[in-house]
Amino acid sequence: MEATYQYITQRLEEHILTITINREDKMNALNITLLKEIKNVVNNAQSNPDIHGIILTGKGTKAFAAGADIAEFAKFTVEEGTTMSRDGHSVMNTIENSSIPIIAAVNGFALGGGCELAMACHMRYASSNAKFGQPEVNLGVPPGYGGTQRLVELVGKGKALELLMTADVVNADDALTLGLVNKVVEQEELLAACHKVLKKISTKSPRAIAKVINCVTDYFDTNKNGMETEILEFGSSFESKDFVNGTNAFLNKERPNFRD
Repeated sequence: MEATYQYITQRLEEHILTITINREDKMNALNITLLKEIKNVVNNAQSNPDIHGIILTGKGTKAFAAGADIAEFAKFTVEEGTTMSRDGHSVMNTIENSSIPIIAAVNGFALGGGCELAMACHMRYASSNAKFGQPEVNLGVPPGYGGTQRLVELVGKGKALELLMTADVVNADDALTLGLVNKVVEQEELLAACHKVLKKISTKSPRAIAKVINCVTDYFDTNKNGMETEILEFGSSFESKDFVNGTNAFLNKERPNFRD
């Protein structure tokens, strides 16, 4: 928690770590260094027992992240572009595979890489002024940070293709209808709403939560068998202290405490 970063800030409050993209003057545009900083913080959080949940948001009221920093890659070669995409995928996969629940608090624009960053999180809560889109085709490229895959997962093939090919932007209410976001609230209520759901999740077994994340992630991994993952994760739970704690509490009609 002591580390200082160039493009993000972090705050730990009541076991919830808030990571804020701190480029408000650039509409919180994502550059390569910024993404590496997010990856580093998420990785470090995995071994910190004081962190029960993570909120990822952008500074200010206008943008979660309005896209990638186009000036940074406008002159890239094929090799540099491929490396940029591969490294970006690594960041998004780190977020998606986090054993700690991560919510994107989308306050304003989430476009291009910003939308991809939000989709990599386990849940997305949006302010009423939020807007989502993948406008990369306007630049002559497809999305490069997993957008073609995760958008299909969330909204289905037909709608994903429409959004990807038209570069249309959808508002918060439409995103909720499509299943792109979990909840829409007023902007001043956004962080509190994220805190509330993460605090609720933190009362459950952290080992079981991590196993749920792993099982669901494997459903979408063509190299994995999600059903087999579930069988193995379920079976391995029987030797955990959380299982003993949870079942004993249930049988004794008590509330389990998984955070001792």
